[in-house]
Amino acid sequence: MDVEISKKSHLKGVVNVPGDKSISHRAIMFGSIAVGDTVVKGFLKSEDCFSTINCMRKLGVDIKVDKDDVYVRGKDLYLNESLDILDAGNSGTTMRLLSGILAGQKFTSTITGDESLRKRPMKRIIQPLSMMGAKITAAYDDYAPLTIKGNTLKGINYKTEVASAQVKSCIMLASLYAQDVTIIEEPYLSRNHSELMLNYFGGNFESYDNKVICHPVEKLHGCEILVPGDISSAAYFMVAASILPNSEVLIKNVNINNTRTGIIDVLNKMGGNVEIIEEKVVNNEPVADIVVKSSHLKGIEIGGEIIPRLIDEIPVIAVAAAYADGTTVIKDAEELKVKESNRIDTMVSQLRKMGADIEATNDGMVINGKSMLYGATVDSYNDHRVAMSLSVAALKADGSTKIKNAECVNISFPDFYSVLNVL
Repeated sequence: MDVEISKKSHLKGVVNVPGDKSISHRAIMFGSIAVGDTVVKGFLKSEDCFSTINCMRKLGVDIKVDKDDVYVRGKDLYLNESLDILDAGNSGTTMRLLSGILAGQKFTSTITGDESLRKRPMKRIIQPLSMMGAKITAAYDDYAPLTIKGNTLKGINYKTEVASAQVKSCIMLASLYAQDVTIIEEPYLSRNHSELMLNYFGGNFESYDNKVICHPVEKLHGCEILVPGDISSAAYFMVAASILPNSEVLIKNVNINNTRTGIIDVLNKMGGNVEIIEEKVVNNEPVADIVVKSSHLKGIEIGGEIIPRLIDEIPVIAVAAAYADGTTVIKDAEELKVKESNRIDTMVSQLRKMGADIEATNDGMVINGKSMLYGATVDSYNDHRVAMSLSVAALKADGSTKIKNAECVNISFPDFYSVLNVL
């Protein structure tokens, strides 16, 4: 599916973004290995999250999806052996987190994914799970499909090479099956949704700076989870409202966990006008409304410990930088190379088609901002975040822009274009 987007004069209105993808995945998985029922309200009905549901169903979990809610009948920590290969689709979260659960089971499983996921690195989970006692065979060179023979696991002390919530969460889930304490240390703090939610389910996880101490528990307990809006989805409207003149957008009920709010910090540092209002706490997660008004952005340097707090938002930050005054340097973001596409190369090549002055570096990009881009035919490379970021760039570009393979937005934000059209 190709989408044509024309220049807009401004954006005004109220936006309700879909449920947080990270929290939706975790609510289904954690509810599946809990005792009793879990109700998930506001679940993100996207392709990635349904990959998690489909895998858990194959492992014997009773999951019902209705219009607004998802009902999970937990099976406790030990699941049923699947007769089929588990398919994670395009979802790295599904593959990496579920591997932690499978490592502690009493059977052997094979998990695979689509062509894109089979190119994403899995050594980062194979190594710690093997140290804990799981037997894992990769198809080739530490890539999926993975065959995981569950085992009685032992606790480990493990320092991750990258700050990755998926790697950390995989080890945390495996630690539920370990006979003693597991300690995980990251170079920088990554998203902490697993720590917050597992404790809400009755887990025993302590967090200190970049370290998590995982204590074994006998049971998790089902509960009700209210999924807030996804700040990664909100980011597109934050940038769009910032770069288009005379704009004001209210984004309702967004997760503002401080491990995710790098996008707000960066936009405000660039001279943006982003305000958090109506703060509250839901299921251990901070939630608020976000007001964004148009502003005159300027280039800045982005790197270091903020990168894990905005790794998924860097493509749309590149768009903001392309329209800002001055130079923006993004560094320490090598992880972009192993996402659904190489997001450094894809964003650089496609924004250049629109006239942006942008260069790739080994760990990021350098963007010399300019006041105007022009419409072009650009390719999403089947990467949902690239498609939505280029769509935001098109809103201020002269002429019309065609986004190729735009259906990939279904991975995280199926209604993106309909929401964009009403503003």
